[in-house]
Amino acid sequence: MDKEPITLTGLSKLKEELEELKNIKRPKIVSAIAEARSHGDLKENAEYHAAKEQQAQLESRVISINDIIARANVIDVTKIENNGNVIFGSTVTVNDLENKKKVKYRIVGKDEADVAKNLIYFKSPIGKALIGKKINDLLTVKTPSGERNFEILDVQYV
Repeated sequence: MDKEPITLTGLSKLKEELEELKNIKRPKIVSAIAEARSHGDLKENAEYHAAKEQQAQLESRVISINDIIARANVIDVTKIENNGNVIFGSTVTVNDLENKKKVKYRIVGKDEADVAKNLIYFKSPIGKALIGKKINDLLTVKTPSGERNFEILDVQYV
């Protein structure tokens, strides 16, 4: 069982999701199953089968979150001295040399990654290229949409 790195924020979001699933969504699904059962014949009861499907999905997610938490290697970058290196959990400001836009990325674990929020997986092409680099380094990243060139402007451990 390999440890998976995760930030403090990512761990707390997983714990919040787990609490919501257990304490709010699970009881609602149990009520929906009981309600559907009371309608009689279960073979042709679409509400019952839909509620059972929701229950299976919820229980699968609960098991998955518990597994992630059990394997979590929590990394708190705020307790690490910032030497300018890009590391897991750091926030990196880069200049995209093609379109001259500044972009801020945070290097995170698999379960926290969200490209829309610039939270990138440390094993993604951009994540791999950034790890270990320093301020003012230039890098070329081969992404699915083609090569991209960046200059690292700032590295923060926040």
